[in-house]
Amino acid sequence: VLEASTRLNSPVILMCGPGEFPLLPPAVMGAIARALAKPFSIPAALHLDHGDSLPQVQECLSAGFSSVMLDFSTRPFNENAEALRHVVSMARPHGATVEGEIGSVGKVDQTSIEGGGASTLTDPEEAKAYVEATGVDALAVSIGNAHGLYTRLPQFDFARLKAIRDRVNVPLVLHGGSGTPDDDLNKAIALGMAKVNVASELIHTFRESLQRQWNVGENKWTPGALAVAKQTMAPVLEKWIRRLGAAGMA
Repeated sequence: VLEASTRLNSPVILMCGPGEFPLLPPAVMGAIARALAKPFSIPAALHLDHGDSLPQVQECLSAGFSSVMLDFSTRPFNENAEALRHVVSMARPHGATVEGEIGSVGKVDQTSIEGGGASTLTDPEEAKAYVEATGVDALAVSIGNAHGLYTRLPQFDFARLKAIRDRVNVPLVLHGGSGTPDDDLNKAIALGMAKVNVASELIHTFRESLQRQWNVGENKWTPGALAVAKQTMAPVLEKWIRRLGAAGMA
């Protein structure tokens, strides 16, 4: 990700979360990310995506994450807002930013480990009240988007997105970027989407490379297979950097 962003002179947000921590816990992930990013001149943030508990958020802040998300979107409004208000107070001494989610973004396939089985669309008035109550720096919203690779084209509710934008003055976040049609993506950005999360498309590309290599008996030594799979991600990354207008913005 850092190599592709550097080639296109693009700032970037590196994300990881509960799905990755069984492999590398936050303290190790933070140390590795900082070490990897140090030689690169582009701005790179390290973000906790879909954090699932306050202790986990604190772990990430202590590990040097520059941005954190606590996803209590399936909880009642008051519980979600109270928790995120607490996260904001935790993050400020670290100089970190906070993302919250109101309305719940589900998933459309079995690849993604994020999101539940169903989505709940964001209510614009609740979004306004949530931002005012919590002080979050960015807001993830549900407008018909979903985590994973779309099995059918998403139906974005752009009127809902405009109503949210009219009431909320923080950057909006689109979860489930993978597979989004260009026209929908461009319209969402024009209506205030400032951050687009892409995971499933990258994971699929990486996994397909490993399967292809191992099926034909190549690179039985795992580090070699991983190195080849890593290179297959570059075209996908560069496509997304250009699609989102981030190329040349570092």
